[in-house]
Amino acid sequence: MRAVIFVNGEIVDYAATARWLHADDYRIAADGGARHMDALGLSPHVIVGDLDSIDEDLLARFRQEGAAVERHPAAKAATDLELAIARAVSDGAAEVLLIGALGGRLDQTLANLLILAERNWNVPLAVAEGDQLARVLRGPQELTLTGSRGGYVSAIALSEEVSGVTYKGLEYPLANATLRLGSTLGVSNTLASSPAHISIETGILLVIQQFL
Repeated sequence: MRAVIFVNGEIVDYAATARWLHADDYRIAADGGARHMDALGLSPHVIVGDLDSIDEDLLARFRQEGAAVERHPAAKAATDLELAIARAVSDGAAEVLLIGALGGRLDQTLANLLILAERNWNVPLAVAEGDQLARVLRGPQELTLTGSRGGYVSAIALSEEVSGVTYKGLEYPLANATLRLGSTLGVSNTLASSPAHISIETGILLVIQQFL
């Protein structure tokens, strides 16, 4: 089962967002992220959060449509998104996709992106934004990239260093390289063939791919 969590960030193009959705997704709204579901004509299976940013009329309608509500106190030690991911995992999700996680407040944007590296959730997590998909590698691990040639691929270290970085099928190959936190060495590569592969030995690596 794939869980899709709608977050209360900004979505500029709902048509582009719809490309990521499947009819059989397990849909979770992280509080005000429910508004994005409404805009896409969808209903959540679960709404999670302290419910301080969801419209009350929308909440009532989604309840009537059968959505379960997991309400948390406002004084909590985790964001609505983190609680929603935990709910998705506990409900049996084999992978989790975050929609609407970026834009708006800078602190929330950074926290929502870095939550991919916050801990090992034991399921793959990804963030979709327009025509871009962000995923995280934890060494030792390999990621297979598919898509049209020419789309950019960027790799950014999220740990102090990432070792054994090897690219196959990208325009600018790497072999057993080391990327350090703050380095731009892995930014703006290009998919040269499909499938392509990125592998690492140690560390945590954020990979962002553009789909043309």
